[in-house]
Amino acid sequence: MKTSDLIGSAVSNTFRSKTRTILTILAIFVGAFTLTLTSGLGTGINAYIDDTVSGVGASDAMSVTRTDDSAAGLPGPSDEPREYDPDAISSGVPGVTVIALTPDDIATLEGIDGVREVDPVRTITPDYIRAGDGTRFVAAVGSLIPGQTIVLAEGTEPDPATADLEVALPVAYVEALGFTSNDDAIGDTVTIGITDALRVAHTIDATIVGVAEDALASPTGSSILVNDALSDALFDAQSTGLTADQADRYASATVWFDPEATADEIQALKDRLADQGFTGTTVADQLGAITTVIDGIVLVLNAFAVIALLAAAFGIVNTLFMSVQERTREIGLMKAMGMGSGRVFTLFSLEAAFLGLLGSAIGAAIAMLAGSGISAALADGLLSDLPGLTLIAFDPTSIATIVLLVMVIAFLSGTLPAARAARADPVDSLRYE
Repeated sequence: MKTSDLIGSAVSNTFRSKTRTILTILAIFVGAFTLTLTSGLGTGINAYIDDTVSGVGASDAMSVTRTDDSAAGLPGPSDEPREYDPDAISSGVPGVTVIALTPDDIATLEGIDGVREVDPVRTITPDYIRAGDGTRFVAAVGSLIPGQTIVLAEGTEPDPATADLEVALPVAYVEALGFTSNDDAIGDTVTIGITDALRVAHTIDATIVGVAEDALASPTGSSILVNDALSDALFDAQSTGLTADQADRYASATVWFDPEATADEIQALKDRLADQGFTGTTVADQLGAITTVIDGIVLVLNAFAVIALLAAAFGIVNTLFMSVQERTREIGLMKAMGMGSGRVFTLFSLEAAFLGLLGSAIGAAIAMLAGSGISAALADGLLSDLPGLTLIAFDPTSIATIVLLVMVIAFLSGTLPAARAARADPVDSLRYE
């Protein structure tokens, strides 16, 4: 019997007992459906995280601060009062201070083995932002380091190379500042107020070039995003009245290292930084907890899917054992006509694989339809505050892998009854009543 004939016979034999076949396919369907849906959940969330990783920073950079040995954590209601430290400056987070980095610290960082480049991060604390003569709103200032991006609702990122003063607004500020839409804000002007060390108020006008969406890992949070020219103008205004030593104090610095560095080499660099009194934090450190939790949830859900597939595997074994018993005389006749044991084994194994193909294909297809509908509904409702997130996304390679995996499980489940059929003695089988 040719291979094509074997496949045709396997397909036709599968539907000899329609009820039993349908029940077996339904059992496989449950496992494939669950596995496809959980795989899509992991794909969607991890894709969103990957898209926003660049918002936190480049993979070959780490944020470095002075190690503060005087605090085990952020001050809380029950913590002892902390001694005043004249070297502490604002971290950019309200109520949180860090030990300032000085030019000497920057030079020390540049001399540490494994450090390729150091970019000091300045802290700018404006008083307010307003559009025209409208209401003044409190605002923080952020800027992008090389390798960072933001999720834009409209417009472009502020250009670091231009001398023009450019700003991108968080989407929450658009309506508050009096603009009717994101597009209406682009090209307009906002005024940023800032007070210097002598308590003299300064105002600086900047052009809106973009509107930034809220994102899971936004580099600036709810801060307005400025380009280098505007950052310099604000910092110079803020530093008026300060000596050079007082002005050149930084909340943190971005340290660049070899992009090909291994995890062990990155940890060794962190250890060398710690020896010099610094703490380094990479993108992986910042997002590690998030991805670990998500991967853990997906793993648990996948475990339930595997349990369902194992239950389906027993169903396949039962279905084929019954099929072998019902077709004992047929097996004897096939062997008597010259079909070898290998061909008999292949025939029943193909029937098992076909059951797996039907159940997994139907399960995957319905899971994709259900997942797409659920994801669209959540994007317009519960998850509307996370623009750009497709909660359940499907990767064709992953879907094909799931279908193939289920077919392999089905094939392996069918080997025991297939082996029994292959070992059947043709004389005894033909005598079977």
